[in-house]
Amino acid sequence: MHTANVRWPDSLWAAATPSGPQLPELVGPAEADVIVIGGGFTGLSTALHLREAGVDVAIVEAMEPGWGASGRNNGQVIPTLSRPDPEDIIAKHGAVGERFVALLRDSASTLFDVARRYQIQAEQEQAGWVQPVHSPGRIKIAERRVRQWSKCGADVEMLTRDQTRQMLGSDAWFGGFWNKTGGHINPLALSRGLARVVLEQGGRIYARSPAISFERKNDRWVVKTEKGEISGRALIVATNAYTGEFSKALMPDIAQEVMPVLSWQMATQPLSEAARKTIIPGRQAMSDTHGELYFARYDARNRLVTGGAVIGPGNKVERIKQRVGERLQRLWPQIGPVAFDYVWNGYVGMTTDFLPRIHRLGPDAYGWTGCNGRAVALSIALGDELSKAVRGTAEADLALPFTEPVAIPAHGLMRKLAPLMLMVYRRRDAREMT
Repeated sequence: MHTANVRWPDSLWAAATPSGPQLPELVGPAEADVIVIGGGFTGLSTALHLREAGVDVAIVEAMEPGWGASGRNNGQVIPTLSRPDPEDIIAKHGAVGERFVALLRDSASTLFDVARRYQIQAEQEQAGWVQPVHSPGRIKIAERRVRQWSKCGADVEMLTRDQTRQMLGSDAWFGGFWNKTGGHINPLALSRGLARVVLEQGGRIYARSPAISFERKNDRWVVKTEKGEISGRALIVATNAYTGEFSKALMPDIAQEVMPVLSWQMATQPLSEAARKTIIPGRQAMSDTHGELYFARYDARNRLVTGGAVIGPGNKVERIKQRVGERLQRLWPQIGPVAFDYVWNGYVGMTTDFLPRIHRLGPDAYGWTGCNGRAVALSIALGDELSKAVRGTAEADLALPFTEPVAIPAHGLMRKLAPLMLMVYRRRDAREMT
């Protein structure tokens, strides 16, 4: 894949965000103490925290910072995983699981604190994140999560049906779970802001330079691109759902343990002041308990940023506009006619158990994948932990539950079949409404 043939997504974020810094390609030989492959949230956060500690670091990015999942997502800042709860994580990973839960608990505040510390203008609003439940039987999910996260010290609250109605302006839900530290951002603005800070702090970023391969040679890591190579003492691979998209030889074992699933995002025309008084008036981020997620948040221009899923032949953009437009009118009848100005998509890296995969790749080399739709807050916090790992922090003090790569069987076939899971989710969701 040649980067010259790959376009930026026609997204709200690309239209609304000032250009990022001008960056060179990697041409010829170079050296750094730490090499980071991937200029998304994880790679940028890792580089920033390394520079704060005075460590020489260089990022090798296939396109531009934020081009991949970090600049295409909905921008919801959610300090939880999508399905596993604290007790699930601790049962699987023990003491390191407890540290990882603490990292998750604080991950949204970590992101907002970094943005404040460096005065990054990313349209950030720490108004909280709400997970309303879409059927009476699923209220137990909210109760379980409030109980477990409260025990872990998180600032969470159970919402009754009336409280949920007041907070979201809809009768569609039966109660919910409110995490008060969450919120939302413009993810591309955060990516480009982090890139500027990394450069200001003395880091290097090489753009339009896809990593083709890496190897251990003479006690150093060597990363090769089409036009150059860079060697370093330590290595972080932060390519997540786009691992393998530019080079099948980069990390095949890790690329095949995550399923890249296409996620569609959409932005309405700006809502009227009257509509905003009753539709999520507190401007919280919201994503509910449907398997086919219903989610929404405002941007700085008062557009409702939402999305959905679509499979099968035909004009996917027009089909998803119709489907999600009808959904918004069901959830909020007061919204009136719905028109979308932007529709775009990007990959979400899914794992079979909805847990992230964090790996040791060799001496002073680490990587992770498997965001499962929760990468925004998590990746910023993981960047800090990965920076500690390559600086020599003892494993017993890291919040990194390491595992060995396990590829999904028949990965290529399963990738083609994965979109069909949408039909399964829709059937399950429909049954739970009865």
